[in-house]
Amino acid sequence: MTDPIADFLTRVRNAIMARHKVVEIPASNLKKEITKILFDKGYILNYKFIDDNKQGVIKIALKYDAASKAPAIKALKRISTPGLRKYTGYRTLPRVLNGLGVAILSTSKGLMTDKEARVQQVGGEVLCYVY
Repeated sequence: MTDPIADFLTRVRNAIMARHKVVEIPASNLKKEITKILFDKGYILNYKFIDDNKQGVIKIALKYDAASKAPAIKALKRISTPGLRKYTGYRTLPRVLNGLGVAILSTSKGLMTDKEARVQQVGGEVLCYVY
């Protein structure tokens, strides 16, 4: 697999389109951090890391609106790819849907959202957009 982040986003996107309640994804430290950010921002209901003495698994409980059954995640978009990396400074950080969405960045201080990177004044690689 050349792009594990794209695989992570695609598995979540496919599970949402199929209206699954839970999706299982092979674990890595980067995927765990992305999952924590999605949980902190309210895009997923819950998550659990399962150690199976190999790679491990991340179980993600997807979040849907109770009344309209609409998913909390409208779109997941991969920005920086292995073939074309996208870097940005803190002055030119992207605003997703004019601040309604979240851009996840890989910085020298770890993974964080665009809002946190603005406050800490760090730039980095723009991994994906979530809204």
